Amino acid sequence: MERKESSNKRVYFGVFMIVIGVLWIMERLNLIPDFWNDILISWQMLLIGIGVFSLIGGNKTSGTVLIVIGGFFLLPEMMSIPYELKRIGWPLLIILIGVVLLVTHFGKHNTQPEQPTFDPGRAYGINYFDEFVMFGGREVYIDSKSFVGGKTTSVFGGADYDLRQAQLSQNGAVIDCVSIFGGCSFKVPPDWTIKNEVTAVFGAFTDKRGSSINHIVSDPSKTLVIKGFAAFGGVEVKYM
Repeated sequence: MERKESSNKRVYFGVFMIVIGVLWIMERLNLIPDFWNDILISWQMLLIGIGVFSLIGGNKTSGTVLIVIGGFFLLPEMMSIPYELKRIGWPLLIILIGVVLLVTHFGKHNTQPEQPTFDPGRAYGINYFDEFVMFGGREVYIDSKSFVGGKTTSVFGGADYDLRQAQLSQNGAVIDCVSIFGGCSFKVPPDWTIKNEVTAVFGAFTDKRGSSINHIVSDPSKTLVIKGFAAFGGVEVKYM
């Protein structure tokens, strides 16, 4: 279930990026009327779009807050707001955000059963992971006895995977990592062989194990391949 949800989030994000690109092309070709151009191509609409994406991905609190903030600042662009309302605009925004936080908090506890999540420090005997992190952070500890790899996507967020207690499968493992304005880090055993196949654009792949493993010989039969893409972000391998 967790793998399916993460895959769906990746699909939603891809659709979201396509929509942004199409709107941008239409704006450059003057295919959007000026009135709608100022609305659709704006930072307010970007916040609303990210909020909708977050809602679809299951993050109701942050998604709703982003939509409220974007809509609040977009409204004056669409209609005339009386001066009296403008004077109390910021207090109203704070109240709206507070109401959203309360509603989502109590709604979550009253209507939804507790869902298992990847809590920091918790061990998971899983052989494969599929994670999507956006505007946040996640720590995952894996102690699989036959680890085969996984997929991880970080967008304006970070993910930290502790694999030091894991054992690779007979065929090794492959991790597909995408990092956009974010970062992924992997803590691995000192005798693993790391093969870097990450393409970095204004980003970097860094192996920080350094002197801590100088006296340990890597075992070619224990090979972890890290492939993927990093743009304005980084992928890091370390031992400690």
